[in-house]
Amino acid sequence: MAKCKSFNPSVNNNSQILILGSMPGVKSLDEQQYYAHPQNRFWKVMGILCGADLVHTDYDKKLQTLLDNNIALWDVIKKCERVGSLDSAIEKEKPNNIKKLLKDYPNIKIIALNGNKAYSAFKKHFGKILTDKKYTVYKMPSTSPANARYGLDKLKDEWSVLE
Repeated sequence: MAKCKSFNPSVNNNSQILILGSMPGVKSLDEQQYYAHPQNRFWKVMGILCGADLVHTDYDKKLQTLLDNNIALWDVIKKCERVGSLDSAIEKEKPNNIKKLLKDYPNIKIIALNGNKAYSAFKKHFGKILTDKKYTVYKMPSTSPANARYGLDKLKDEWSVLE
């Protein structure tokens, strides 16, 4: 059982949208980059929404493009134990301090939860935010390759609510 720890948030004072994953997978943790697995469609979808090629660009430019489009990125889970990369294998989860992040960055009004585990962990740890009229919260289909039901076009259509 591997101990996993999420990254620091990518956020600035202009951020209006907060995208929350569950916990980075093994490849992302190894590379210390969000959504580093080449089969994950996150950067393809974000590239479509931001009007930029985010697949074939360096990591810092990817994060900067999100910030330039007022999008912050983080994870619901701060640390956990897990074998492999599947969300279903997550155990002993501890949440990030999302309440503090939202307080520190008051321009964030939209929260998008990338996948079922991000949603269920958010609901478990921050359920009151789901009913807070200050925020619009979306449960988004996962961009993970494990979510084979959703092709790129369907993901793009669902995620377009953030445009």
